[in-house]
Amino acid sequence: MAHDPKTALPSQPLADPLRVAFFGTPALAVPTLDALLARPDLCEVVAVVAQPDKPAGRGKKMRSPPTAARAKELGIALHQPRKVRSGAFPEAVEAMNLDVAVVIAYGRILTTRLLEAPRFGCVNVHASLLPAWRGAGPIQWSLAHGDPVTGVTTMWMEEGLDTGPMLLVEEEPIEPEDTASTLGVRLGALGASLLIRTLEEMKAGRLSATPQPSEGVSHAPLLSKEDGRIDWTRPAGLVSAHARGMTPWPGAVCSYRGRKLKVHQIEVAEGSGAAGTVLEAARDGVVVACGEGAVRLLRLQPPGKRALPAADFLNGYPMEPGESLAFATEEG
Repeated sequence: MAHDPKTALPSQPLADPLRVAFFGTPALAVPTLDALLARPDLCEVVAVVAQPDKPAGRGKKMRSPPTAARAKELGIALHQPRKVRSGAFPEAVEAMNLDVAVVIAYGRILTTRLLEAPRFGCVNVHASLLPAWRGAGPIQWSLAHGDPVTGVTTMWMEEGLDTGPMLLVEEEPIEPEDTASTLGVRLGALGASLLIRTLEEMKAGRLSATPQPSEGVSHAPLLSKEDGRIDWTRPAGLVSAHARGMTPWPGAVCSYRGRKLKVHQIEVAEGSGAAGTVLEAARDGVVVACGEGAVRLLRLQPPGKRALPAADFLNGYPMEPGESLAFATEEG
């Protein structure tokens, strides 16, 4: 059992800056790391923990994740363990004499031993309004399901997947043109400021934890390529929301004359017809019928080619009203 926040969180102000280890891997986590580094009065980042380097690009050269690259740039102690449950890593964390560990999109489940290593436990920055969208893809699934608002929650970590008690919460509206990329940038900045507030409250001895409600639980599993397939039978608003949630990865895809076509930009439009049918193919976009209403495809990417505005795409890949962009299993 990990620490109990009722007894582990400080109840009196702390004189010295908090000793912090930062666990995070993708670009989404970098603003939070930078925010911590900008507050030496509040905390000292003694180590960064990230996923191991991976091969990337055509040459498959080893590439460090964004947080690891940032740590190397600044000369911060960096750990990229392949195993977190055994080996030297748990002992290394215990030897850091931490006050708190901060976790944002690290990508691995922390063991009880790691959760108990810091004096005041571990704080997770999660990009949703918990208990909604627990899991690895909260930004994408919140968008894909058409949520009007999302946000960031700082959470006291326990053994369950994003089930720990909440510390601070802040909302962020989802805009009609948002993709997972644009929303992720805003939530990254919001998460950074919310974490700073959380640690300020901790250092002041005022931080408390509130159990998550049992209602409103939803899950955001790790995305696969299959999740990008567009289901034209859904209402236009949800077709647009899903496509934007899958952008940039795994990408929203439909079928164009037997080949996969990636949709990079989409909006709700006027029109009706059989789901997946092209209603109009013009310079300002390709209008496609949905289960209810229609959407306009504004930017498309043919297989093996770069993404193109609709007008340029249609010059090389003509479409005719009446043809279907649905996969074979969706038709008929």
